[in-house]
Amino acid sequence: MEIAPQGKPPVCKIMDYGKHRFEQVKREKETKKNQKVIEIKEVKLRPNIEDHDFETKAKNGERFLKGGDKVKVTIMFRGREITHPELGRQLCIRMAERLSDFSAIEKPAKVEGRNMTMILVPRVEK
Repeated sequence: MEIAPQGKPPVCKIMDYGKHRFEQVKREKETKKNQKVIEIKEVKLRPNIEDHDFETKAKNGERFLKGGDKVKVTIMFRGREITHPELGRQLCIRMAERLSDFSAIEKPAKVEGRNMTMILVPRVEK
């Protein structure tokens, strides 16, 4: 039953609830279809990575960003490498510069335990 209280006198219309429910579900499915679920993909690096390996990881990050996903860059420190967090920070900056055409930094590099993480988000084209 549909009620229109703003009418003079108030109006009430009898309707087919099954049809109403079907149309409502159909509209909900249509709005869900247009949504994109953003995932966080991770790229793991070590502080003393070689150039070719770095490029491979950067290409993976580029592919993830083009796919519309966020990229979490993780630098893993082992042993005494943790005493040189500046090496990890330089690597994060290098990765951000390499992917600057496709991404923006959402969360800058931060040390959490034995890992340093940074999150990049896809750049919105205008």
